Amino acid sequence: MAMTAIILAAGEGTRMKSRHPKVMHKLLDRPLVSWVTRAARVAGADRIVVVVGNGAEEVRAHLAAETDVECVEQAERLGTAHATRVAIEAAGIGEGPVVVLNGDLPLIEPETIRAFAQSVSGGQHAAAILTMTPPDPFGYGRIELAEDGSVTRIIEQKDCTPEQAAGLLECNAGCYAFDGALLAKYIGEVGNQNAQSEYYLPDMVEILRGHGYATTITHCEDYREGLGVNSRIQLAELSALAQAKINESLMASGVTMLDPKTVWVGPDVTVGRDTELLPMTMLWGSTSVGEGCVVGPNTRLTNCVVANDVTLEETVGTDVTIDDGVTCGPRAYLRGGAHVLEGAHIGTHVELKNTVVGRGSKVPHLSYIGDCTMGDHVNIGGGSITCNYDGVHKSRTTIGDNVFIGSDTMMVAPVTIGEGAITGASSCITRDVPADALAIERSEQHIVEGFASKRLERLRKDQA
Repeated sequence: MAMTAIILAAGEGTRMKSRHPKVMHKLLDRPLVSWVTRAARVAGADRIVVVVGNGAEEVRAHLAAETDVECVEQAERLGTAHATRVAIEAAGIGEGPVVVLNGDLPLIEPETIRAFAQSVSGGQHAAAILTMTPPDPFGYGRIELAEDGSVTRIIEQKDCTPEQAAGLLECNAGCYAFDGALLAKYIGEVGNQNAQSEYYLPDMVEILRGHGYATTITHCEDYREGLGVNSRIQLAELSALAQAKINESLMASGVTMLDPKTVWVGPDVTVGRDTELLPMTMLWGSTSVGEGCVVGPNTRLTNCVVANDVTLEETVGTDVTIDDGVTCGPRAYLRGGAHVLEGAHIGTHVELKNTVVGRGSKVPHLSYIGDCTMGDHVNIGGGSITCNYDGVHKSRTTIGDNVFIGSDTMMVAPVTIGEGAITGASSCITRDVPADALAIERSEQHIVEGFASKRLERLRKDQA
């Protein structure tokens, strides 16, 4: 089944009160539109066409990383049917099922989209409407069904009689699936004879019916899949729903959470069993965490790979790899492709950038180690810095196995410290240090006896 997904993302979203297009507001770790493209992709869509309009450049720039997504622009926003027609004509959409989804529908599941497309793939129905039964149906269009299950009409809330409002609980979620050939053939018949002078996609139901074609429904068992975002309040509400759904799935798979309401996990994150996620932990992007780890509190990882039996306390990590048995934090910052090997320890107020920390090595506290390759069982004294940037170029520091770096050592790159070497505390290392050597760089210490009391006496005289 060759499926095309058209995602409508051209609207302004005035209720968001923002200079950004509505679909670019983030739910958890990603913009709304990327939740929908992701669901369509996982559902097996062969083509994903996003209709952009308001803030088109911002949406295009974001979607450029999603190489399977095509963007077409709706220069004039003249309604949902007009946007769909723009997509059909610009992208040459014809045969096969076409699902038309809203770009602010973050909770829709791939299985629902797949079933939606299948409902129009057998030739029995020309179109399908995505429906739901929310706890409070007020405000939604109601679906009136014939005895054979086909759609008779959509009745908007304002047009419902009291009996219809009470009795018709199947609500329109605002998404549609079509036989692609019939959609392309008849969408030009949608008119704009309404108060807004816009072309509305729901009119296709009556048009197809007039040509002898039936419309069916695809019902969302979980009504939350059909909820859209029109305000920041709704964005927060749906964020909480997504959070709860993901966390419930993780806990069911063997992950522990002391307080699930304070743990935030993106949809592409994986977490192994017997791992504990403590409060104020955020796992974003393609992060994977292995088994038996303790992550948090106050920890944020983005696109990180964490192995097994790792402890990360108050740690921020971006694009880093952490091997088995590592301990890190509190208040550590790891970034820029850092790789911490098995059994290493990264301590308090330590920053790593583009650095490999060897097996069993320690950077306990108050240090910056950037652009460095560190061997196994190295001990970095507190307050040590790799001086890797000269204002123009960045250079590397290489530290061999079993090196002891004294506290407050400045290593001015490019520099190599050989295996088993020692640097004296408060040294500025500007030249390579041979293996098994001691490197000390200090100015001579001068002592003036009795200076302090003489200084105090002089100050008192000056004040008299």
